[in-house]
Amino acid sequence: MLKKILRGLIVLAVILTGLAVWKREDLNRLNAVNTLFSEEKIVHNFSHMGDLFHNRPIPITSEPTPLSTGDPMPLPNDWDTWLARRSITGILVVHDGTIRHESYHMGTEASDPRISWSVAKSYLSALFGVVLANGDIASLDDPVTKYAPSLRGSAYDNASILNVLQMSSGVTFDEDYLDFWSDINKMGRILALGGSMDGFAAGLTDTFAAPGDQWKYVSIDTHVLGMVLRGATGRNVPDLLGEYVLSPIGAYGSPHYVTDGDGVSFVLGGLNLTTRDYARMGEMFRNDGLFQGQQIIPKDWVEISTKPSAKTEPGKMQYGYQWWMPADAKPGEFLARGVYGQYVYVDKTADVVIAVNAADRAFREAGANDDSITMFRRLAAQLKETGS
Repeated sequence: MLKKILRGLIVLAVILTGLAVWKREDLNRLNAVNTLFSEEKIVHNFSHMGDLFHNRPIPITSEPTPLSTGDPMPLPNDWDTWLARRSITGILVVHDGTIRHESYHMGTEASDPRISWSVAKSYLSALFGVVLANGDIASLDDPVTKYAPSLRGSAYDNASILNVLQMSSGVTFDEDYLDFWSDINKMGRILALGGSMDGFAAGLTDTFAAPGDQWKYVSIDTHVLGMVLRGATGRNVPDLLGEYVLSPIGAYGSPHYVTDGDGVSFVLGGLNLTTRDYARMGEMFRNDGLFQGQQIIPKDWVEISTKPSAKTEPGKMQYGYQWWMPADAKPGEFLARGVYGQYVYVDKTADVVIAVNAADRAFREAGANDDSITMFRRLAAQLKETGS
């Protein structure tokens, strides 16, 4: 009997060893998810997402024409304190198309491809405007299931494209990054283990409101927009973004998306670009979709997508089509925003764009977002008033 037990244990050990080898990459990615935001790894991880997860390059056919560089602007007395408080890794301040400040911190460099997190949502919105203008999508009032039929019978069954653009789908989705069992973290484990994001979205069945009735930030909405784009064009998002957005404005390095096991891009937060690239996108939107003499994003789309239109609560941050506006935003003030302190801030009246990458583990603390916006506004006001 003892020999049989020992033989059984040996066989079990061999099987487990084989499974470990077979699934080594998946287990490594799962470990990456579980340690992605740890204090000792977060800065490095945010510059090496392509090494940690499945990824797909974005084809770029043009070299970037650099933005001009002007005299360095005087910085506030509390600048270094703010950089440390918000764990800034890279920041560019651009005034009227000219770089007035650029610096990198915490061991990062200008060439680092930094993870965008939800700044990627605003890039997808820009791409949506082009695809809509091209006629591949008939109307924002179309149901998402017209272009993504696998969502029929899911929580998205009655949602329009406009509902989803405005984060007003009514779909139940827990966005708590600090809860291991939240939907957003389950989604991260699906990515790590090579699962399907499309299948995850189609498997959601619960709603908390009718589409269009209430605003609630639901990141999976952006994945659904990606499904609509793929269904409408028959093409993948990296190719579309490369052709219609990034190649026209130029991009540094090797832009890429994190993907799921099916090679589908994590469009709600998996875009990786340099901080200089994020600033270029802000410049394009500051100029109503025009960049270095070329109209890339339709002007009317820039205008409508960056205006408050969603049913956000009074006194809170406002929302358009995958873009944010401060609660007290003046006309022409809007921003792309991602977890852990990623920003592309635009103030059209001051002709200012500020691109920020960070590893801010305190980003959810009360006042953290206001702290960054206050600094952006101070810099913009200084440049507008004095030009220096």
